[in-house]
Formats: sequence, C-alpha cells, structure tokens
Amino acid sequence: MTPQRITDIGPPHYEKFLHPVIKHNYGHWLYHETLAPGVLCHVAESGERIYTVRAGSPRLLSVSTIRRFADLADKYSGGYLRFTSRHNIEFLLDDASNIEPLKRALSEAGFPVGGTNNSISNVVHTQGWIHCHSAATDASGIVKALMDELYPYFTCKKNMPDQGGACSSLPGSLPAKLRVAVACCVNMCGAVHCSDIAILGIHRKPPQIRHDALRKGCEIPTLIASCPTGAIRPAVVDGKRTVDVAEEQCMYCSNCFTVCAAMQMNDPENDGLSIWVGGKVSNARSEPKFSKLAIPFLPNNPPRWPEVVSAVANIVDVYARHARRFERLGEWTERVGWPRFFELTGIPFTRYHIDDFRYAGLSFARSTHMRLRP
Repeated sequence: MTPQRITDIGPPHYEKFLHPVIKHNYGHWLYHETLAPGVLCHVAESGERIYTVRAGSPRLLSVSTIRRFADLADKYSGGYLRFTSRHNIEFLLDDASNIEPLKRALSEAGFPVGGTNNSISNVVHTQGWIHCHSAATDASGIVKALMDELYPYFTCKKNMPDQGGACSSLPGSLPAKLRVAVACCVNMCGAVHCSDIAILGIHRKPPQIRHDALRKGCEIPTLIASCPTGAIRPAVVDGKRTVDVAEEQCMYCSNCFTVCAAMQMNDPENDGLSIWVGGKVSNARSEPKFSKLAIPFLPNNPPRWPEVVSAVANIVDVYARHARRFERLGEWTERVGWPRFFELTGIPFTRYHIDDFRYAGLSFARSTHMRLRP
C-alpha cells in the first residue's frame, strides 16, 4: 500500500476544523431559525442543534484583537469560530446557555452582534491607503464612518414605523438583506460590481509621467504591455526614450503605476468616489445583477467623508421605506423604474449616467413600448 503523501502545499482540509455537531450532521439539516439579531440556530435531523453568534469586525485586525477573539471562542464556544466572506466573525456554540454571556462579552469589547437576515452585513472592502498603491481613496476609514451611521441597521435596532417598529418582527428592519462594498479604485477587488450598494474610488486624470524616474527604474516594453486599452505608446523626450499616454484612451485603472512608479496616478484634487447600486450575486427570485451608477462623483474628504456617508444613508433609508418585503435593492429599482429611483432619492440624473460603452446598447430598452410607473 502506497503511504499517504504528506505535503505542506495548499490549505489543510476544512473538515479538520468543523464543529463536531456540524461534522456529525453534515448534509442532514432540517431548518434554521433566528433567535435574535445576530443569533441563529440550525437544527439537524438527529435533533442536535448548533448556535451561531455573529459579530462585526473591523476587517484589518491586530494580533491582540485576534487573540481576544480566540480567548472568547475558548471560553464560550469550545474554540470554534469562523470569519464570513464579509468579515463578520461567527462563534459556533452547542450550549445555548453561553449565548447571552458571549453577547455581553462581545459588546463590552466593542464588537456589535447582528448582521443576520434582513439587515446590513459587515462591509466588505479593499485595502485602501493602508496598503494599496493604486488607491484613489481610503477603504477602512470610509467603512468606519459609514457604519457609525448605519449601525442600527446592523444590530436591527432601526425604528421603521411602516414595518412594525424597532425590529419587532424578525428577521430584520430592512425589506431584505443589504450588502455594501467599498473598493478604492476601478480594479474593484472589493466585490463592488455585484453589491446592493457600492462605493468606488475613482481617478479622473491620466498618469503624470516622471520621465527621468521612468528611464531609471522602468522597463518600457513591460510598461506599454500593461495598459489594457493600448493608451501607452513609445515616445522620445529630450532625445531619450520614454512613453506617452493617449488621454482619450486612458481608463484610469492604474495598471501602469503597478509596473512603473513613475506613472503617478494619485491626485488629491481630482480623485474621488462614485456610488453604485443594484448588484447582487444571489439568483433567488431574480438573476444576479451588476451594479449601476447612481452618483458619478463625490469629493474625497477624510477622515469622515460626510458627503459619501450622507449619500449612502439616504439611499438606504429610501429603500427601507419603499421596497417590498424580501425585495433586494436592485429588484426594487427595476420594479419602480430608475426614473422613480432618482426621484425618490433626490439624486440628479446627469449625462454621466448614460453608458457610452460600445456594447451598452445591447442592454438598453430599445422598443417603442412605454412602461407605466407603478
């Protein structure tokens, strides 16, 4: 018999880290229910129960914070915890008596419990200024300022008179789950193309070329090849080889800056943010959707980004008041029509909302039929 190969290539198998109740009942679950905001109970065919307590995390975690989470898991959930794809932390418990003590401990440590069912989950975001070289804005700073405003929608304590008061009937204070994402540039490593509300950092000027630095530290063929639109061309300046940028072809993606630091993209006066709405990954009730432009530009005003926070909070509040139960934001806008969306939110419609991409016409309403507003 050939011995099993031992290797350190790739991650260990996930079964090694499953809670015993989950492993024992894998694929044999009857139902789940919401016990409180941020607290779920899954019931298996065997009758066993597993409880989940979800809390928000700041995503960028210090070693001391991770150790605090580990200590809480050791004390209340037998050491079992996991992070969701949107940076929530979930503790997996088989003893219901530990739920309330764990919630109190998380609250005292500053981590809110919530984000389940029809609520705002933790905001997924990119690196921003803390790490990314091509960022047009910060990421974690915007998320902090935004969730300070939207915190009641995470903990399900937002007073919604048309939907039964302060979350009196679970699963939440919103018509459906709401996914928010932030990406600090158009490379969009933060899932902003398919979230209900997305904040996208944008550059508005082509790279400023530092020719002396380019000749000393960059490979011109590699730099030219890095541009997805072919906007970078070879050139001669002061009798020396360098490059030039065709501004009308530049899409401000910062790919060139990735391979050559002399192609400076950051611009404190012209960089800013845009707001996109209506995306979703789920195929429940309707097909997955890409986000669509709502606000083409907002200024970059750290450390609290008041214009961005106000704009997103306004969209969330309008959606919460007008959408039907279980209707995602994109489904609501398609039902009422985009003109009605702009009317209700008070967002001005501009020429920048008209997609001039060469294939955009394939998605336009091109028939002569008129659609009446509901």
